[in-house]
Amino acid sequence: MSRFIVVEGLIGVGKTSLCRILHSEFNAHLVLEPCEDNPFLASFYADPDRFAFPAQMFYLATRYRQQEGMAQQQLFSQLIVSDYLFEKDRLFAEQTLDGHELELYDRFASLLRDSIPAPDLVLFLDSPTDVIMKRIARRSIDAEQTIGPEYIDSLRERYQALWRRYTAAPVIHLNTAGLNYVDDPAARTSVLGMIRGWMDELNGPEAPASIPEREVQPSLFGAANSEG
Repeated sequence: MSRFIVVEGLIGVGKTSLCRILHSEFNAHLVLEPCEDNPFLASFYADPDRFAFPAQMFYLATRYRQQEGMAQQQLFSQLIVSDYLFEKDRLFAEQTLDGHELELYDRFASLLRDSIPAPDLVLFLDSPTDVIMKRIARRSIDAEQTIGPEYIDSLRERYQALWRRYTAAPVIHLNTAGLNYVDDPAARTSVLGMIRGWMDELNGPEAPASIPEREVQPSLFGAANSEG
């Protein structure tokens, strides 16, 4: 039976890096955030009030098309790993839309949501805001350099609000501030061991309800930082 794991998190917490490791270690089918150029993005930056809705709807449609394609992939792969949850689109919609536009967005999103596969497990990666800001600076991606700590804190709060109402799958919180599973073999082995354990629970007779929401802070890995 195919399993579907989502690795979510804020910018620079190592979610895509972890997904690539799972892809390699478990021969998983890898699903990464769509990178299609949004034709409304430049107009949105110039005039957010006017172009926020078409820009957000483009992202919604793109993510939906990719998620819908996973239904067929589940017939051929033992494990599917994605670096985003479909519901995350709403977190950004509520940041840029309001009033009738947000209401219309919700109507479209609710129609699409029922036809996409739900994950078996969500792994939410997080780090303190100051750690994230240092990683953003090191990444030197132009589009990220305007991001401030207030935005990170606000986005984290919206993620936490999502998890409080999310019931489709168990959610495990993992603090990656001291995890360098990209470069440290011991850290990678430990993280993979935890994930194997969670997968074993999913395959158990009481799965998936046997896995409660929890937070994991594996301080035994020392002070090394993940770069992903």
